[in-house]
Amino acid sequence: MRAWVRFGVLSTAVITGLAWVVTLRWSDPMTVRAIWSSAVIASVVQLVGFAVARPLMRENPIAGWGLGSIVRFAAVVIHAVLGVPALGVPSGTALVSLVGFLFVTMLFEPLFLRS
Repeated sequence: MRAWVRFGVLSTAVITGLAWVVTLRWSDPMTVRAIWSSAVIASVVQLVGFAVARPLMRENPIAGWGLGSIVRFAAVVIHAVLGVPALGVPSGTALVSLVGFLFVTMLFEPLFLRS
């Protein structure tokens, strides 16, 4: 549980910082909305993906990694099909930012899976 909390705090901080830096570049409200909505989704998805992967890591690391990746991939697809049209945000910005946030936070996830 402690690793999940530490990962959650760090990943949310990294995603929030990245979203803030990226939105400094654009002033279009819909683009900014797309980036921040993707940041929120990425934070939640990372917590769920970590919670799904962690129990499997000791006995079958590949299964844990694969199941966590499936959760993240499904989140991107669901956001593309349902989230982007519902929010009315630019699809390219929303999806690229979501994938970017997920990718960056997945880079340091193994440090918390081992603990």
